[in-house]
Amino acid sequence: MIGTHVGAIPPSELTFGLEMKRTAPTPSEITGVILAGGRASRMGGVDKGLAELAGRPLIEWVLNALAPQVGALLINANRHHEIYARYGVPVIADPDPGFNGPLAGMLSAMRAARTDWILTVPCDGPLLPPDLASRLIAALASSEMSSATVTEGGRIHPVYALIPVSLEEALSADLKAGTRKVGEWISRYRPALADFSDRSQAFANINSAEDVARLASQLMQPS
Repeated sequence: MIGTHVGAIPPSELTFGLEMKRTAPTPSEITGVILAGGRASRMGGVDKGLAELAGRPLIEWVLNALAPQVGALLINANRHHEIYARYGVPVIADPDPGFNGPLAGMLSAMRAARTDWILTVPCDGPLLPPDLASRLIAALASSEMSSATVTEGGRIHPVYALIPVSLEEALSADLKAGTRKVGEWISRYRPALADFSDRSQAFANINSAEDVARLASQLMQPS
């Protein structure tokens, strides 16, 4: 079975944090951010966003799925900027060298975005739902929370998150204090949860060559 994203946490482990009601954004008020800045140590250090699935780099799968859902796009990468730039999307690096994880990419995106909201997704989730943004927006609109993330099959997938850029200062301070886990950080703001339990494979990610082969075979099967 293709793995879930590192950092997925049970909803019961979400901690109570600051609640800051905001008006939910429209899609045009959101910058989609593809996080492709990791080491991919479990795949031998390859640039995972450029690894191919069914003849196409993973970054293309995610870009094509995310672009119609948001008003702008950014790619967070720490290698091969010139290749990512060919997709016509601004490419941003982590604020500091050292591959400090998805939170560092989120911070760079908050600083670069020209919208008040970002929607972050990993580069290794090629089955991105076409209604990801709309469901996150709906979850936020029906809550008193300041952010929103995905739940599926009883697990939280915190890298898929709708976050206000006004949290930039808080995130910067938390990174300096040593916070590295996305689930730990976002749980402090007790996010609204968008339930995708009807999409059991939508958040499968790729961590090995075996995952690539398995998912490619799955994509070739009739629906």
